Amino acid sequence: MKKVLAITAAASVLSFGAAYKLPEQSARSVALSGAYVAGADHADAAYFNPANMSFMPNDSFFEFSLTGIYLPKITFTGQVYSPQTKQFEPANARSKKEGFLVPHLHWVGKEYKGLRFGLSIVTPGGLSKRWTTQPQIWSAEEFTLRIAEINPSVSYKITDKVAIAAGVRALYSDGKVRVHFPHLYKEDLDGDTDFKWGYNLALAYRIDPTFTLAATYRSKISLQEVGSAKGYLGKYLLSKNPQDLTTLIPYFTKANVAVPLPATLTLAAALWMSENTRVEFTYERTYWSKYKNLDFNFYDNQFAEAVLGQPKAKNWKDTNTFRVGITHKNSPKLTTMYGLAYDETPVPTNRVGFELPDADAIILSLGALYNYTQNLSFGISYLYDYKVERSISPLDRNNNGIAGKFSDVRAHLLNLSLCYRY
Repeated sequence: MKKVLAITAAASVLSFGAAYKLPEQSARSVALSGAYVAGADHADAAYFNPANMSFMPNDSFFEFSLTGIYLPKITFTGQVYSPQTKQFEPANARSKKEGFLVPHLHWVGKEYKGLRFGLSIVTPGGLSKRWTTQPQIWSAEEFTLRIAEINPSVSYKITDKVAIAAGVRALYSDGKVRVHFPHLYKEDLDGDTDFKWGYNLALAYRIDPTFTLAATYRSKISLQEVGSAKGYLGKYLLSKNPQDLTTLIPYFTKANVAVPLPATLTLAAALWMSENTRVEFTYERTYWSKYKNLDFNFYDNQFAEAVLGQPKAKNWKDTNTFRVGITHKNSPKLTTMYGLAYDETPVPTNRVGFELPDADAIILSLGALYNYTQNLSFGISYLYDYKVERSISPLDRNNNGIAGKFSDVRAHLLNLSLCYRY
């Protein structure tokens, strides 16, 4: 199973949701901007609301999809404080663009002794940001986090109107960090995790065939990346003697860093406004406030630990996301979907860094499903994530020494899917 997760993680280097959490994991969720919880009614219900599996027809459902993600270059205009010159330095730059192809798989089985079982293989989070210019590379030449998850689940129908579900989350991740300040320090860190475990819960209340309420919860999981770090440290950092700027002390050591994947609570309502049109409203609360600091630990090199291993405060805040999605059956063959969302950033202005220049986002999406046969359908979905410009004033006392503006922070997602019922 770990090999499967490693292959999935290799494709999951991305970041388009708030911070590095990725909610859209299927054709329908992409098309509906994530407003797909109370109305989840196909194989991907195994992930988005497994309680709904109990209300699905007694068949097996399968979905395989690929999401292409394009992240254009980010523009920074401003200055960065230099620890060497003790003053702000010009720092106008653009990041590298990113492109990825991410797979998703969902399955729901037939009823077995009153239970329905489901399985999802997804990428619930990820991050990749690369810069090639100074001073950006001082703190973020490359930050990469890849996460993959296997999530089996089971549901039980308590009454004709109420169903509950629970699942086990098995996560695997790996990551790398590259930072470089010429003549002062260089760090190349690579690490991965063993399996990290969590759980998810779901409740569905079908008031009548046209109106469903739902609640889901996904637990926090701490990803402890363990690996090795190598690079050099300038002797100047110890002596403060300018003559030591050319004296570099190499190091190679075991290292680790912990990154949380936060808990999430989702409340949703889906209503069929007519025979052919369903509207869903979703509220999502993400508990980012557990992310207090980023702390790299260097096991057997006290110099590296003293210079690069000091905890960096994050102090992120819990966030709200509001989503609305519309599903319309145009004909027996064609269904179209539309979505809109507002997604808050958890990153305070004084904690924004080049590794994750996050901001509040407005999300727009649309998609279509085509029933090729009664049991086989194909889907295509597109999502556009627009993050508002993020300005940082010297008065904000940014702990990365940043004073300026991040702009052109965008993401484009294109999902292609195959859905089968048998």
